[in-house]
Amino acid sequence: MTNNNDAGLTQFGGDSALPTSPEAAVLERVANPHPDADYVARFAAPEFTSLCPVTGQPDFAHLVIDYVPDQWLVESKSLKLYLGSFRNHGAFHEDCTIAIAKRLVDLLAPRYLRIGGYWYPRGGIPIDVFWQTGTPPDGVWLPDQGVAPYRGRG
Repeated sequence: MTNNNDAGLTQFGGDSALPTSPEAAVLERVANPHPDADYVARFAAPEFTSLCPVTGQPDFAHLVIDYVPDQWLVESKSLKLYLGSFRNHGAFHEDCTIAIAKRLVDLLAPRYLRIGGYWYPRGGIPIDVFWQTGTPPDGVWLPDQGVAPYRGRG
C-alpha cells in the first residue's frame, strides 16, 4: 500500500509496529519542498538484516541509498519500518537490494536513484550488489558511498 500525498501520513509521529513482511510494509512519501533543485538525498542503513532463504540464518548488510528527488521524498520513518520488515524475510542478497530500489522508484519516480548493498560474508564470500536507474542529472554532486571494500581481518 502506498500513500500518495503528505496529508495522510499514517506512521509519522506515533507508535508503529514493525511490519511482518516487505509486502505488508507501508512506504509513504511527502512533497519535495525544492522540486526545482537537483540534489542528492542519502539514506544509510548500516545494520540491515534479512534471512537466507535456504538456511534461515541471518544476513547482514550496509545499505546506502542515494536519490535525486523530483516531486516526492520518501518519509523516513516509513522507510525505516520498511527496511526493518526484511528482518524475518527470506531472500537472496541480490533480491533484497534490487527489490528495495525498485519499490522506491515506483513510489517516488525520482530523477535518479542508486543503491549499494554491501553484504557481509556468507560462506566466506562477501556479495555486494549495486543498481541505479541511469545517469545522475548534470551538475549533481554524487559522493562516494563511503563503505570500504570488505577486507576481513587484513
